[in-house]
Amino acid sequence: MTTTLSSRHPGVLATSPAVEVSLAEPRGRLSLRARGDLTPFARVLGFALPERIGQRAEEHDIRAIRLGPDEWTLNTPMAAVQRLLEAFAAIYPDHPHSLVDISGREVSLVIEGAQASDLLSIGCARDVEAIPAGEGRRTMFDGTTVVLWKDAADSYRLDIWNSFAPHVLDLLKTGCAELAAEARQA
Repeated sequence: MTTTLSSRHPGVLATSPAVEVSLAEPRGRLSLRARGDLTPFARVLGFALPERIGQRAEEHDIRAIRLGPDEWTLNTPMAAVQRLLEAFAAIYPDHPHSLVDISGREVSLVIEGAQASDLLSIGCARDVEAIPAGEGRRTMFDGTTVVLWKDAADSYRLDIWNSFAPHVLDLLKTGCAELAAEARQA
């Protein structure tokens, strides 16, 4: 039986000479759905929410990514989740919205190295190299919905539902082994 990733400690899970897969430190996640004037949300966060789907914004260790026309995910230190929930609740009467704590639903895998995009291509039909660094996308990885954050040219994060994470990790481990075998043959 596969161990659930949420029960593991952050650290390296798979590696090859040119790519490494790690489990990221746990972070708070909030799903925000809102329409209309977004200014009140910017006041709470300390920065404007991204305007374009796929665009990200960050300030004070709080990250926001726009995933849909009225949908954002906020990624924050766990200690900030309750404060944000309370601050958003305070503006609700004047600016109705939905803010749900989804922190326990997902884990994040970090994929870094010169062949990070090659490794992701084993399960993601999207051209991940074409995503600008500093942006992200909701996409599919071998039939599993994930949020892909591109932090740099060779650094990505995958937010995956806990129940699908072992499957995705198994594919990434297999891909790391294949890349390592290719490196030995070269």
